[in-house]
Amino acid sequence: MPETRGANEWPSQRASNKTSMKRILIATSNPGKLRDFAGAAAARGIGIAPLPNIASLPAVVEDGETFEANARKKAEAYSRCARGEIVLADDSGLEVDALEGAPGVHSARYAADEPHLAETNTEDEANNAKLIRQLKGVPPEKRTGRFVCSIAAARDGRTLAVFCGKAEGVILDQPRGNNGFGYDPLFYFPQIKKTFAELSSEEKAQFSHRGAAFRQFLQWCTTAAP
Repeated sequence: MPETRGANEWPSQRASNKTSMKRILIATSNPGKLRDFAGAAAARGIGIAPLPNIASLPAVVEDGETFEANARKKAEAYSRCARGEIVLADDSGLEVDALEGAPGVHSARYAADEPHLAETNTEDEANNAKLIRQLKGVPPEKRTGRFVCSIAAARDGRTLAVFCGKAEGVILDQPRGNNGFGYDPLFYFPQIKKTFAELSSEEKAQFSHRGAAFRQFLQWCTTAAP
């Protein structure tokens, strides 16, 4: 099939009880990502759930050079742990123009001394603090960047489709907002004059990179998924 590019129950799970639509397993234990997916899925009534026991499974090494490569690798590996189910995995990050695309695929490990060699993620606060330092003195018009998200859908170890979303914005020099996670407090979205951390999960799903990619997946899931 051609690829498309471009209580512990989550709200969308409850909505799916009223529909005949599919349940989708998400290969993440990151509560921020699960909230993002739930916010995007709620309007379509498709149920989502974290992959069972993901915390006890061997971690997949994210050593790909692109977001898509990492998403594929994770989706294929984790889908082998849920035979017959569609499993989603994403890789996402922030690309800052003034930093020649950094932190990029190393976004979650940016605060490490050598992000490309780090084996574990660094804290959001440390990553944001480093980004602020790296952009010190850069004028507002040069602080452009984008969030990028690649989502891979896999079943039984085989990628079925890949979806990509982006959100263009400006990197602030001080955090704003208490919602979201990652770089959301620094990512200002001019279209709505707010940072992603100032949005609810449902609002964020309308504008975010992950929401854009997930909507593509939902369309494929309801019309073309095998």
